[in-house]
Amino acid sequence: MPTPPVVLSIAGSDSSCGAGVQADLKAISAMGGYGLNALTSVVSETPGLVSQVRLLDAEFIADQMRVLFGGFPIAAAKTGMLGGREQVEMVAETWRQLGHGRIPLVVDPVMIATSGGKLLEDDAVRSLIDELLPLASLITPNLDEARVLWDREVGDLEAMESCARDLSERFDAAVLVKGGHLKGEAADVLCLDGEIFWHTAPRTPGVRTHGTGCTFSAAIATGLAYEMGLNEAVAQAKQFVSRAISQHFMWQSAGAGCVHALNHLQQTDDA
Repeated sequence: MPTPPVVLSIAGSDSSCGAGVQADLKAISAMGGYGLNALTSVVSETPGLVSQVRLLDAEFIADQMRVLFGGFPIAAAKTGMLGGREQVEMVAETWRQLGHGRIPLVVDPVMIATSGGKLLEDDAVRSLIDELLPLASLITPNLDEARVLWDREVGDLEAMESCARDLSERFDAAVLVKGGHLKGEAADVLCLDGEIFWHTAPRTPGVRTHGTGCTFSAAIATGLAYEMGLNEAVAQAKQFVSRAISQHFMWQSAGAGCVHALNHLQQTDDA
């Protein structure tokens, strides 16, 4: 059997397993990688509800990273939910020591869950901007996160492109602004070395998504671990996450009604 490349997820645990490290590990596995995780937090949640959040000690997060770097040939990494200022700063400091300049890092600047639950403390936003984003190979904000980083509304395709250009220049990194919350096609724009690339897919109506950003960034990181070019990795990941949405699972729940979940591991090529 060929040995898969190793991909590290630095993110929170989602009790529903639809987002966070659980979604990351499923996406990494589906894309042919071997997933590791350094947990930053534990979240009690289901799709549509964030009940409680527990942040892990910053030094413990760093220790997980150090142990994993000492034990595996990590080929790419991604960050997701970090939670608080101490956690963000420790992840940034540890990454500078272990991976910066050698290993591609995809930063998903997770701030707010789709359900509206806050996943990044207010005083951590400045640390994210000042400490972590300048270390990224690729930054993947959704429209709400892009608005915070750009400090203005991102309400249409033209604004998405301008935002991607400005953030890419500001942080000296590629930027993928995700337009999943707009109407029409699901369109994302990548600014890479000053060039603009659009990635689109048909929108699947009626699906209450959970974990798409985690899945997308983990799939991109896996492509980078396979030494794909960044635009190619984004294109492959876009197809993967679009299939995960269109081929979603659905259950009836006594408490929440109809529950949807992304399909990471049982996809067909039809979508």
